[in-house]
Amino acid sequence: MRYITDRKRATGRGSARSGTEHHWYMQASAVGLAFLVPWFVYCVGRALTLPYGDAWYLLMQPYVSIPMGLAVFVGMRHFAKGATMMIEDYTRGTWRKALVIAALSLSYAVTAVGLYALIVITLKA
Repeated sequence: MRYITDRKRATGRGSARSGTEHHWYMQASAVGLAFLVPWFVYCVGRALTLPYGDAWYLLMQPYVSIPMGLAVFVGMRHFAKGATMMIEDYTRGTWRKALVIAALSLSYAVTAVGLYALIVITLKA
């Protein structure tokens, strides 16, 4: 028979002390994305229907490129935090570390490529 106290049984399974901060970050980014994603989809859809030169000109406008850049940045940060939380909840050990690194790397790569593409389009004269 094992005599383990409730405290000893709960050690290592307690609060990470950042749950509230994470929750509010995810809520705020979700609200921001609720406005940015429809704008992003509309602009990309509009650009797809235009001839090449007109689409390029549309994407060069600051009122299009700035919200699109924000959508890419905030969307990928939201993805990174959500994927990390999901991976930490459902995996253990080395797989957890590898999957977290992969999710963060994917997030940063997509952000870098997306913002680089927008900067190239916007600054192209």
